[in-house]
Amino acid sequence: MRHLRIAPLAAIMAATLAASAIARAGSIPEPETRIDAGLQATVEKRLLGDRTGACFAVAVVEGRESGEGFDVRRSYACADGSDTPRIGRNSAFEIGSVSKTMAAALLAGLIESGQADLDDPLADYLPEGTAVPEHEGQPILLRHVVTHTSGLPRLPPGVPITDPADPYAAMSPEDLLQALGRSALSHAPGERFEYSNFASMLLSLAVARRAGMDFESLLADRLFAPLGMEGAYITDPPAGVVAARGHATDGQAAPAWHFATDLAGVGGVRATLDDMVRYVEAQLGNAPGSLDAALALIRQPLATGIAQPMAMNWLLVPLDGRDVHAHEGGTGGFASFVGLDVERRRGVVVLSDTEQFSLGGLGDIGMHLIDPRLPLGGPKRAPSTSSAPELDAYVGEYPLAPSFVVTVRARDGVLHAQATGQQEFALGRAGEDVFVIDAVGAELRFLRGGGDEVVALELHQAGHVTRGEKR
Repeated sequence: MRHLRIAPLAAIMAATLAASAIARAGSIPEPETRIDAGLQATVEKRLLGDRTGACFAVAVVEGRESGEGFDVRRSYACADGSDTPRIGRNSAFEIGSVSKTMAAALLAGLIESGQADLDDPLADYLPEGTAVPEHEGQPILLRHVVTHTSGLPRLPPGVPITDPADPYAAMSPEDLLQALGRSALSHAPGERFEYSNFASMLLSLAVARRAGMDFESLLADRLFAPLGMEGAYITDPPAGVVAARGHATDGQAAPAWHFATDLAGVGGVRATLDDMVRYVEAQLGNAPGSLDAALALIRQPLATGIAQPMAMNWLLVPLDGRDVHAHEGGTGGFASFVGLDVERRRGVVVLSDTEQFSLGGLGDIGMHLIDPRLPLGGPKRAPSTSSAPELDAYVGEYPLAPSFVVTVRARDGVLHAQATGQQEFALGRAGEDVFVIDAVGAELRFLRGGGDEVVALELHQAGHVTRGEKR
């Protein structure tokens, strides 16, 4: 998530986070369908009028004071209320990289059964003879893979993406293993946080090989079935489940993403809101005995020596002296966020049927629902066109610090802002003298003097306000 900033600001996430009844059949347990009015109002505040036309399915899970069971609040809402029927309780969303936390859960199950250890070399889990890079004799360990410190690149080198609209569909396990042989580490594993889908696909393959079954069967047997996630799948939706249609940020339909089964732990899970509610409840302490220890293990902080605190494929977000476990996911047509405040037994799920990563993701609403003191964010607005004389009033330079200046320009009826050393952003109008940069979660408020001329600018971002006088 990018920030327009003069100093490090507290990021919500550090990486690179309506009730229409659709007829159903089959044996899927009937989920709760009541909509919480308060949550619905919050989601609509974030979403109504959003230029993407997105629809969100949202749940807040809270442990009861008795310590037994959970209360769940749900919301289904769309930017255009007339589109609400396009999602419902039977809609399965692509959850993208949130799948990585599930792959970690399967690895934790192997660890609990004595079949794996975090300090095992990755090479031990791959076919004999596979060339796995090392750095000065230091191998890639499983703990490096689940903390994104393996040193492997984001994507497998030399493996062409034949269809950018479905980028992983043509990748096979053989492609990955060959790419591994072409890879070299520029530094020792464990030294740096570098988010790697390549390493995550290898983990998915490694776990399936060690368990002796394909990855989808492993998920179904050891996670989905025990937790009652009967609408979750990778390849084919169960009876009664409808695959939601994904959308690009311009509202156009986006193709579904596909993965080779044994590589799907990188981002191939599809699930309904209620499936994800059951997953969150299990993470908050409602897992059956066979899974409780494994899920507890993946939530344990791991000593990494890097700035980004990590558990097993969970990013840890410091909040008031405790850690919130969080992960965002995104595909070409979907976005997701799952957050866990384990100490307070509170969890959040946000699922979008529209890609959000390029607009800053879902971390704003997700973390706000974890802790309402954090900013909710607002709908993503299109750059606003206005007459040249009106925009000219804002044009100028606004020093926010001696070496940090926000330059505001007007071009083709659109206002733009550029901070020192950063790219230029088009501004969306949010109100009188108020503009937003959705991609970085920033709001620019222009202040007027006694003669009604613009005299200053305030940058509002991540709870911080910085003022600069116009020059």
